[in-house]
Amino acid sequence: MATTPENTTTDNISTESVIVDDDVTYGFQRPEMFTEKLTGSVNPYGRHVFLSYKSHEEWPARVESSESDPLPKRLAGAIKNRKNDLAVKTMLTVCESGDGTGLSDGDVLVFPDLVKYRGLEESNIDSFVEDVLVNSKPWSVGTEEAVTGSYVFVCAHNSRDKRCGVCGPVLIEKFNEEIGVRGLKDEVFVGACSHVGGHKYAGNLIIYSKVQDEKVSGHWYGYVTPSDVVDLLDQHIKKGEIIERIWRGEMGVPPVEKAEKAVEQTVPNGNGLKENTKDEKENTGGCCQGANGFSCCRDDNSEAKKSTYMFDFFTKKWEQHEIYTAAAVVGAVATVAVAYSLYKRSR
Repeated sequence: MATTPENTTTDNISTESVIVDDDVTYGFQRPEMFTEKLTGSVNPYGRHVFLSYKSHEEWPARVESSESDPLPKRLAGAIKNRKNDLAVKTMLTVCESGDGTGLSDGDVLVFPDLVKYRGLEESNIDSFVEDVLVNSKPWSVGTEEAVTGSYVFVCAHNSRDKRCGVCGPVLIEKFNEEIGVRGLKDEVFVGACSHVGGHKYAGNLIIYSKVQDEKVSGHWYGYVTPSDVVDLLDQHIKKGEIIERIWRGEMGVPPVEKAEKAVEQTVPNGNGLKENTKDEKENTGGCCQGANGFSCCRDDNSEAKKSTYMFDFFTKKWEQHEIYTAAAVVGAVATVAVAYSLYKRSR
């Protein structure tokens, strides 16, 4: 009896159609992309704790409060209970563990400390919070390791919001591709993380890097597309230049400064991959985010300075003209006076 061959062509077309539909509805082509202002959309915080736990496909929508996931729930509860004892506001996010991540369940990364702790379990969570987060001391139980390089955490929390679930994995794949091309596998780590806030800005990601004076910066980006990955690697991570058009904010900036902070800034000397020798910064004015990724950045300060300069220039010219005129009048009056005096004497 002859078997009916599978219609692989139809299946492929159907799969491709679903992918396209997802991209239009939830992905980089969705109508809401680039419709809102990004700058200032990050709530202030001073420390970020990442708990490595399972894969992003396994996380429930509320992984930090799920009854079926006691480790993240227990850690989140312990941090919340001690929030008044913490020196700085602390965020907790779950990141992916497993093959290719270099992390196992129960590993904890802490920024800006640039420290990795191994061996977190339900039974020792209280000691971790007490030692590390409250007293800023080495953990008396787990193993502590210093971490180097740059860390890129991409929100791929599909069960929380499909926009992140569609955009996140694509961005991670693109990052890994470009990292491989540049030979940066030992210098740049990229992984999936749970919800960080602002689903509407998906693709969302955070970059932690060591910068000048051994300080660590944490910069947030939104509306990131695969075409932005090269700039994030070559400009932000390598040179320390902020990508203005997709920048949301950064770790450690108070609310007032966050709202007023100019987007045109540079992370000093990047992260050490290559020293940034460019002193002049481009697009040092305000920036408005337009549709389809179009940005109309301009140097407002430069325009103001130019206007002021031109005003001063004409004012000085006018003042100079008045001085010359006055001098000419005084000279003429003096000449007439002398001539009249000589005329009187001659008579």
